[in-house]
Amino acid sequence: MRKKTHALFKQFNKYIQKISKSGNNRQFKPVCFMLLGIAVILIAISTEITTESNVIGVAATSYKTSWLGNSFGGGNKWVQNNIKAMYVAPNGTVYTNSPWDEAGREAGIYKDGNVIGSADDTHGWSRSGGKAVTANNKYIYIALTQGHIDRKDQDYPPKGTTWYTVRRYNLSGKPAPFSKGRGWDKSMLIISNKSEITGLATAANELYVSDSPTNQIRVYNSETMEELRNFSVVQPGAIAVDKQANLWIIHNGNQISCYSPTGKQLSQPITSIAKPSAIAIDHQGRLLVADNSQRQQILIYNIKNQPVQVGTFGIKGGVYAGTPGEIQPLKLYGITGVGADSAGNIYVNSNGFNNSGTNLRKFSSSGKQLWELHGLLFVDNADADPKTDGVDVFTKQEHFLMDYNQPTGKQWTYKAYTLNPFKYPQDPRLHTSPDATFVRRIQGKPFLFLTDMYSSFMQIYRFNPAKDGKIAIPAGMFVGTHGGGEKSIRGNWPPHQPNKGEWIWRDRNGNGAFDQGEYDQSKDYPYLGGWWVDSKGDVWKTLRTQDGIRRYPMQGLDKHGNPIYSYSSMQKQKTPSMFTDLRRIEYFPETDTMYLSGFTVDHPAIGDDTKVVGSEIIRFDNWSKGNSTPRWRIVVPHDTTGKREIATASMSVAGDYVFAVTFKTAEVYVYNATTGATVKTLKPGPEVAGESGWIDIPQGIRAFRRSNGEYVVFVEEDWKGKVIIYRFKS
Repeated sequence: MRKKTHALFKQFNKYIQKISKSGNNRQFKPVCFMLLGIAVILIAISTEITTESNVIGVAATSYKTSWLGNSFGGGNKWVQNNIKAMYVAPNGTVYTNSPWDEAGREAGIYKDGNVIGSADDTHGWSRSGGKAVTANNKYIYIALTQGHIDRKDQDYPPKGTTWYTVRRYNLSGKPAPFSKGRGWDKSMLIISNKSEITGLATAANELYVSDSPTNQIRVYNSETMEELRNFSVVQPGAIAVDKQANLWIIHNGNQISCYSPTGKQLSQPITSIAKPSAIAIDHQGRLLVADNSQRQQILIYNIKNQPVQVGTFGIKGGVYAGTPGEIQPLKLYGITGVGADSAGNIYVNSNGFNNSGTNLRKFSSSGKQLWELHGLLFVDNADADPKTDGVDVFTKQEHFLMDYNQPTGKQWTYKAYTLNPFKYPQDPRLHTSPDATFVRRIQGKPFLFLTDMYSSFMQIYRFNPAKDGKIAIPAGMFVGTHGGGEKSIRGNWPPHQPNKGEWIWRDRNGNGAFDQGEYDQSKDYPYLGGWWVDSKGDVWKTLRTQDGIRRYPMQGLDKHGNPIYSYSSMQKQKTPSMFTDLRRIEYFPETDTMYLSGFTVDHPAIGDDTKVVGSEIIRFDNWSKGNSTPRWRIVVPHDTTGKREIATASMSVAGDYVFAVTFKTAEVYVYNATTGATVKTLKPGPEVAGESGWIDIPQGIRAFRRSNGEYVVFVEEDWKGKVIIYRFKS
């Protein structure tokens, strides 16, 4: 269009020159006026076309899809979340079990650093995985929980009953039924109605099951699944079978004892391990025990006679040794699985300390890391450190380094695990479920602010590299008023919290613990719409009322480096009149621009879906001067039928654009921040198999503009354990 306009100008110019040369001034004068008017119109059109061309240019610009936090992008390959149990076969096949994986891979199968399968039908129909897994040369056996389903035509537990079962599969992950099997496909062996199975192992043609509620080891024929015998062990857990077919069992909390297959205790128990969490036998017949205490090591025992510790594997102190939090191959953390193959290789799964994710590693016997697999994120989103131009990226417990020049899915390096449960046992991340991160710089120093799925709190973390390395130190917390008038957070944590109302906690003595005298207390409307932290460190909160905006100006940093906030400095602001239910807020002090979202008089809510942004996003300029007249209003996808199939879950503003992501389809709508016009839509590309889970959290999208003009957009994707990344330049 711009080329055509330029060509028209050239033609008119030639015509003017022709008339001028002819000397016909009477003809020239009116033509000049006519052409001048046309020129003005064309200039206006040209300007409009140029502006529109920029928008169209952005819309036409291709974008790239990538991801972080998982070794694979999706489709048939993803690493499951939260592995609680692991068994390694002699050939190096790794069988795993998790209580829950959003996409249904509770029981995964891995080999040579690759996903090679999973056990079928562990998800849905009131089924979930568990804490035990084993295999022999014919079958896989997993602990599986089966809850009630009202299907009288099939074999499900009666109402009010839960089955804790061993479910049998062939080695390809297909259910392997047996004559007296239970469940809809007759592949389940019911062990208990009281509590889950805590250990599984096989030897010869026998299957050993830890039935902790009854203090029994139950022994079954691994083919017929008939019970052969049982014997007493106090609170039995994980089991390993040595080369003499004797059983080594973690029991009674922190003891490890050896039993014959018939239940005779054979040696003195090992009682010196503070927190044994997993157990295995290596190719030399030695006992490997994961110590999940502050040691964070694998302890190695010679068990030919009485067990004698002969070595360790991994760096003592794990991820907290050296530079605390820094990820290195031999720094373990949150160990839930250990195993060994016939070639002497050792396998370790680290899970973190808040069911945060999977870090599965294979090592040679000398300690060289051979491969690792990651499934680190679940109900989580990322944000970029503004000072490092998006190179440093944080999730609620992980720190990644980005190299945007690397291939898709390979741009991130897992740099640090930022939670230390031993030094900071009251870290809110150990007691709550935060799910999205704001990274902010206050007085040049980095801080993390974390919110949760229900916008009930805002957690604050600081860093002190000299003393704590990469660890995020609890610094503060905002909590809303409980709707029922009770304590804001039920239970015994945090200590000393007010009995009612809302509160702000600040770590006034710098020890990262919730101590008496560290709370500022108030009471406000209990139903929150959203949180925001601006570039100055001011905290904003929306209440779903007409008096619904709260601003907590950052009052500086205390002597320990904690941001100071108080109710005495809090500012109340009225909700603009067009809103009936205010949900999200993003304020930019540099331009004095406010973006609000919620349901409006023109587009009211149907029902009460608390997780969505509402029906409109509205921009206000000169906000601090009291302006409540919108610059523009965007009607975003929202529910108009009551079926909740269409809704917008989250919004984020960066640079020249406003980004909003839909709840179920996970489509990102990009709007021009100046005009409110729709620019483009981002959808999961082939790099992530064109798929995404639902957006479950209020901060499910976070956008960042890098110094080179590139936009990096992070979107929660908990279905297959990652964060999707969109990249484009305008």
